[in-house]
Formats: sequence, structure tokens, C-alpha cells
Amino acid sequence: MRVKSMATTFIILLSFVIGFILGNKMPQTNIKEKDTSVKEKEENSIDFSPYYLEFISDKIHEGVFRVGEKLSDGENFKSYLFRLEFKPRPGSNTTKMTTGLINIPNVTPAPIVVMIRGYVDQKIYSTGVGTRKMAEYLASRGFITIAPDFLGYGGSDKESENIFETRFQTYSTVIALGKSLSQISQWDGKNVFIWGHSNGGQIALGWIVAQKLDYPTVLWAPVTKPFPYNVLYYTDESPDGGKLIRQNLAKLEEHHDANKFSFATYPDRINAPIQVHQGAADQSVPVSWNDKFVATLRAYSAKPEYYIYEGDDHNLSKNWNVVAERTFRFFEKKLK
Repeated sequence: MRVKSMATTFIILLSFVIGFILGNKMPQTNIKEKDTSVKEKEENSIDFSPYYLEFISDKIHEGVFRVGEKLSDGENFKSYLFRLEFKPRPGSNTTKMTTGLINIPNVTPAPIVVMIRGYVDQKIYSTGVGTRKMAEYLASRGFITIAPDFLGYGGSDKESENIFETRFQTYSTVIALGKSLSQISQWDGKNVFIWGHSNGGQIALGWIVAQKLDYPTVLWAPVTKPFPYNVLYYTDESPDGGKLIRQNLAKLEEHHDANKFSFATYPDRINAPIQVHQGAADQSVPVSWNDKFVATLRAYSAKPEYYIYEGDDHNLSKNWNVVAERTFRFFEKKLK
């Protein structure tokens, strides 16, 4: 019995020693897998509630706005690159920088139009894409026009690794930009207008709701369905058919009220003068979306102007000159 007991003890000790040696020589794949799972857990536990439209404005502050390199010198205005340093996550001290295009008329002081573009693939994007033509049109008629690139675009700093935080930080960007306009010495100090196209219209409306702005606003083919439907609608255009978006959305909705990220939840906060333009043959934004949006605004205190263009597309290319003129006249009438 003693011999058996000693043999058992020897085997146990030998197993321990072998296990210790082999354990120290094992490849580090398990450690990497653990790190990955920790990272995923951290990403999945991001608190997005600071981005709720009810609260975000109070936690996004004025940034540092700088006019930089001159890009062109036109007959009526000059174009420059600008940089805005700001804190995109509400309540965070992390500073990031976004670039953008500013056109300054030769005659100043002048009113400002903040130009908010729609979706553009990062691979083909360059500063000014999505806003340049209309921005130059307005600048040539005496308006300062400012179009941010947004994080991850142009010369801006990298966007968030979380696809929904990237989206919510477009609100942070325009709020910080709006609070920084006083740093532009050529501004008249009174007049601020908003122009938005496609998804830029959705961002503009989020900004208006967040701060209860009364800035006169013109929207071209705006995406006006509520979040998150306005994201899910376009998922078939993703390389993976929207799988990643749906997975991340499911995680977000486990701990957050998605309605609080949507401007459509707060129609009573939209009191700005609004003009909407919509192509009847638009393949990206159905006419029915803006029919309903305008009807909702009219049910509240806002009294939007609404124009539908038969046979026209998402960029209103067939009636561009008419739409541009109506946009300019709308802003001109609202000058203080």
C-alpha cells in the first residue's frame, strides 16, 4: 500500500512539473483570444446615452476653429481649408480634429450657412464633395459657407471604431461647430442658416432638435424616417448585406432607447423655418417619407415650404437651378 501511495504521489508531481513546463512554452494564441473577447465586451458595453438628443447639447462644447490653407481665389469669394478641434464624445476630455471647406465672400461681414452633406464612400471622398456646388453658389451671392468633412473623412482624425458612435458623433460635430462660429471674424454675428442633403438632412434635424434651434433650414431630399429604420433601410447596400449593422444595433438596443437618438421622436422641438425639396423619381429617399415628415411638421407649430419635382432624382439634377434659386431666396428673406 505504501509503494502504491508513493507511486501515485510521484505521478501527480510529475504531471504538475510537465504541465508547468509545457504551459510556459504554449503559443500565445489563448492570450490574444482573451484580449479580443475583452475588447468586444468593452465595445458592447459602450454607454451611448450621452448621445441622446435630449442631453447631448449640454455636454458638447465650443471647439477651436482655425482657417487654414487657401484652396482657391474666385471672383466673388475665396475658399479655404478649415480645422475644428473639439471633443466628440459628450463628457469626455478626448479631443479630435475635423477638417472642412469654408468659402468666404469678398464682402464681409456676412451671414453663415452650415452645409451638411449626405453619405459619400470614404474611398472616393475629398473635402467639399457633396456640398461644393451649392456652397459656391451661395458664396458667390454673399454667404459664408462652411462644410465639415466629419471624422474619418478628408484630413480629419479617425472616426470611432463603433459604427453607431461614428454616426452619433456627426451630431457632436455640428453642435461643436455651431458653438464655434463666433471665432470666424468675417461672420456678421447674427445670421446662421443650415443646408442639408440626404443623410445630411437627418443630421441637420438632429442638430435642430438637440439645441431647439430656430436657424432657417433648407433640406434637399432629406432622410426623414426615424432611427434606426433610416439605417436599416440601406443595409442591402453594405458588402455583407447589413449583417454587421444589425448585430451592432441589436447590442445597442439591449441597453438603450433607440427613439432617443431620433429627431423624429421630438417634432415639438422643430420650430425652425424649413424648406424641403424632393424629387418624385428619387431612388434613394422615397417621396412618401417627406410627405409624412412635412405633414407631421404642419401638425405642430412649424409651417414648412414643400416642393416636389416630377421626374427628378435624388440630387435634383433636372431642376437644380430652380432649387438653388429657391434656396437662396429662402435664406435671403430670413436675413436679420
